[in-house]
Amino acid sequence: MTLMRAQFFGVIFATAAYAQADLISSAQEATKKLDQASIELVAAYSAKNRVAALTKTIRAFELGSASVRQGLRRIAIKKAQVSAKINQQELETSRLIGILYSINKTPQFQYLVHPDGALKTARAGMIVADILPALQHSIAPLKQNLEDLKTLNQLQEKTQDALNTGLLDLQQARSALSQAIAKRTELPQRFIEDPAKTALLVAASQSLADFLKGLEIIAAQIVDGSLPDITNRKGNLPLPVLGRVLRHFNEADAAGIKRPGVVIATAPGAIVTSPTAATVRYRGELLDYGLVSILEPQADILIVIAGMGVVYGDIGDVLPAGSPVGLVGGNASPEFTTALTKSNTASDRSETLYIEIRKNKTPQDPLDWFQQVKEDPL
Repeated sequence: MTLMRAQFFGVIFATAAYAQADLISSAQEATKKLDQASIELVAAYSAKNRVAALTKTIRAFELGSASVRQGLRRIAIKKAQVSAKINQQELETSRLIGILYSINKTPQFQYLVHPDGALKTARAGMIVADILPALQHSIAPLKQNLEDLKTLNQLQEKTQDALNTGLLDLQQARSALSQAIAKRTELPQRFIEDPAKTALLVAASQSLADFLKGLEIIAAQIVDGSLPDITNRKGNLPLPVLGRVLRHFNEADAAGIKRPGVVIATAPGAIVTSPTAATVRYRGELLDYGLVSILEPQADILIVIAGMGVVYGDIGDVLPAGSPVGLVGGNASPEFTTALTKSNTASDRSETLYIEIRKNKTPQDPLDWFQQVKEDPL
């Protein structure tokens, strides 16, 4: 029986050790992503194309910090499981110690000779003899779990420190990106905006569809030529932001309103990029959509990205693929993001981005155009 118990606890310890080693390895890999992003940030300041370098760095920070937050959640879950085991083991150990203590306080002749005879005396002796090995076997896993809890606390502290540093670097990268975009002069322009006509169109439009129908009137001095056709890339365009689909094409929201686009749940301050080379047909406030960027990758296709907190680029600019078009709104401060991580209920994806694609002014399901990637770690 004792050998079987030892074998059982050996299997438990080995399984627990493997699970904890996997947890530690995952946390270390996640923090390495942040370390690499910090290296990229330093290099970005001296890059020839600072905007592109900083955009890549910000996306690296977003992926790294998302992985670290996921790791911290796994650590918190594991800590809760280990703490529950410790509480149960402490209760069982206390009961066994209580039995031994009560035996120790009993006069010797009372537990050596049972009043009901020799058979009961033998049985009582067997019970007492079995308590000590049971106590030893209960103390061993308790000690191991206490060590595991200590290791998890240290891992959590180190991982949280890495996240805090990474979030500060991410904030610095966002500021540097805004400065680099403000100084950018190398982008070609497809046309010159007529501000008066833009203001008139915004004021006259009752819906997004109305606005898109009249979009061409704001362009003056249009340069001949067009960008490469993207229809052959349908289904392979990268999603403009890291996140997950919250609402699908023409799916009703809580108020029963259907819109011909998709809603992406994402993190505060997440960078939004152009999925392909495109002309900025419009950027600014529009109706109840908040800050909007409308991109034209080719003459008959429009990509509408709405709900940002910051928009980049000027109307008429031609953006290379992967260029930043804005940042998602919401509180993206390191303090707020850290608080989200420590919360057991708050979601990292507390903001949303709305995306439409129209071809020949007819709404298309955006998910038919974008890559169907597996769930990201955000």
